Amino acid sequence: MTAPHRPHAHGETPVRALGFGLLTISDTRTDAEDLSGRAMRELVASAGHAVREAAIVRDEPALVRERVLAWASEAACDAIVCSGGTGLAGRDRTVEAVSDLFDPAIEGFGELFRMLSFDEIGSRAMLSRAAAGVVRGTPVFLLPGSPKAVALALTRLILPEIGHLVGELGRR
Repeated sequence: MTAPHRPHAHGETPVRALGFGLLTISDTRTDAEDLSGRAMRELVASAGHAVREAAIVRDEPALVRERVLAWASEAACDAIVCSGGTGLAGRDRTVEAVSDLFDPAIEGFGELFRMLSFDEIGSRAMLSRAAAGVVRGTPVFLLPGSPKAVALALTRLILPEIGHLVGELGRR
């Protein structure tokens, strides 16, 4: 008789506080108006993690790419969450700026995000190009710019698994 399959243990090892880089991509938002950035900071901190870097950059692919690469090279930055520029408008170019850096891509993130979004907003969820991948050994998440989307992604997907993901990547 074969022993029953035991799934890989998730969440059984205490997770140390991780360092996050939080990037808002917007041509119009300022610190005072950045509700998504505020939501990211609050959710990360309330989960016991530290915000190591936070910034707003214009939706210019070179600027976004430069910031993600810089933060992914920092030892104190265990994960990067980007908000904005993932829609279909002409200026939404975050996915193009970052996705070719993914090695590997985390395909399931976008799929699950759209599935969860569908439950909240219906068929409009198919318009999201939310994505995730690993850049220089650092997980990077590309989220829509709305505070509700940020909260959904962080509370339902990113924060519950980030300790395990960072551990799998050998960052802790």
